[in-house]
Amino acid sequence: MALFLSIFPIALLIYLMVKRNALPSYVALPWIAVVVLIIQLIFFGTDITTVSANIASAIISVQTPITVIFGAILFNRFSEISGVTNTLRKWLGTITPNPVAQIMIISWAFAFMIEGASGFGTPAAIAAPILVGLGFNPLKVAMLALVMNSVPVSFGAVGTPTWFGFGALNLGDVQILEIGSMTAVIHAFAALIIPIMGLRLIVSWEDIRRNLLFVYISIFACVVPYFFLAQVNYEFPSLVGGAIGLLISVFVATKGIGLAKVEDTLSGSVTKGEVAKALFPTGLLIIILIVTRLQELPFKAMMNDATSWFSVQLGSLGLFDVSQSLIFSLKNIFGTTTTASYKFLYVPAFIPFVVTVLIAIPVFAVSGSKVKDVFVGSLKQTKNPFFALVGALVMVNLMLVGGDDSMVKIIGRSFAAATGEYWTLFASYLGAVGAFFSGSNTVSNLTFGSVQLSTAEITGLSATLVLALQSVGGAMGNMVCINNIVAVSSVLNIDNKEGVILKKTVVPMIVYGIIAALVAFFIIPIFYVV
Repeated sequence: MALFLSIFPIALLIYLMVKRNALPSYVALPWIAVVVLIIQLIFFGTDITTVSANIASAIISVQTPITVIFGAILFNRFSEISGVTNTLRKWLGTITPNPVAQIMIISWAFAFMIEGASGFGTPAAIAAPILVGLGFNPLKVAMLALVMNSVPVSFGAVGTPTWFGFGALNLGDVQILEIGSMTAVIHAFAALIIPIMGLRLIVSWEDIRRNLLFVYISIFACVVPYFFLAQVNYEFPSLVGGAIGLLISVFVATKGIGLAKVEDTLSGSVTKGEVAKALFPTGLLIIILIVTRLQELPFKAMMNDATSWFSVQLGSLGLFDVSQSLIFSLKNIFGTTTTASYKFLYVPAFIPFVVTVLIAIPVFAVSGSKVKDVFVGSLKQTKNPFFALVGALVMVNLMLVGGDDSMVKIIGRSFAAATGEYWTLFASYLGAVGAFFSGSNTVSNLTFGSVQLSTAEITGLSATLVLALQSVGGAMGNMVCINNIVAVSSVLNIDNKEGVILKKTVVPMIVYGIIAALVAFFIIPIFYVV
């Protein structure tokens, strides 16, 4: 019964979002949160204080994704009003009018690099609107962006899912490096197929076939440096691989290598000065992201400084604390050990999105009335995602209540017990379930890392291999993660299509898991002792 009631809310959520008259996520998710709340109170007997503390924690935690969404929408609205998007559209058309090349440059190589720098769903938020500006269908672009943003995710945000996601397991640095190395091997093989499946969501098989050489040049340009760097480092594979891949992809596209000739339907040309000005906001965005994420620079530590600046007790609600780096925390919520926080400076919202827009406004001489329209319109566009994400995070928090006896851990242990020594076949899917819940490869690794490790020890499987499959699963789960689907739909202003997107992106996710299992069985043992 515990297993049934743990799985039931997820099954019901999927049904509500993919049925014929699907409910929008901002309706379905809050209702599912209520269902989980009832199950926790009645079946699991969780006390009302713990439940209330986790709901309050979710409302605070939702500020992270919703402010990132707001920042991305703000940046994209500014780009439209200032003329940046139109200039970039014309410029990309001068590099190549070939749609397949445009897709690979923007949604694959460019997004690969942005994922390496930031994570948090930023790649889709930045890349997807550029493709829509080039004339691609917004719904198809949303699906494409989710599928493409999978291979680099395990090393996203300078490797956070790997070094932080498994940090609680007390593994040695050598073990974490080996997990990263195996993870890169699995992702590298998946990259041979998954980008093609992503392309097929938006262009025909014939278009893919005619441009296949360029497609694989772009894939290998990112994946080869990514793979080799992952053998010695777990922070920079995606960032460096994406940067190298982007440069090579653009160069090869300008030469027309591996590309079918197509008619240039984009009218107008742009000067180098116009291109440089149009690239200024995006360039500034990327520079700020990289500078604030590199471990070797002082800014990351400064923006994460948890040293208390001042605190105030908010009655029974908890202790409200503001750190010197503006981390807003609510501690000991309702007298429990539950704590929630929002890193104002570190979360990629105010920095870099809002800051970039504020700097760019005078550069592009945008009028005060238009600036007001940009900010007000962006706020209005975040209303529905806010309700959806509150529902999602309340659901996640309540399903994590209970530690080893939580609904999430019950699901994980049951899956592992059912498969035994064949767990390698399914380990990645548990990681995907974690990402589906939380919207984060890092959170998936934090949540299920201990389950995966104990399963490996019980069944005698290689711990590093199983944890690598967990990390891969958390990355491929980004394709079907409700948070990400809501986020990219919001940025592209797509209404009530979350179920449609989910039905399409679940197919490449399943294929990804099959590839992961095959590589784990047949390729990894050739190069590693498992």
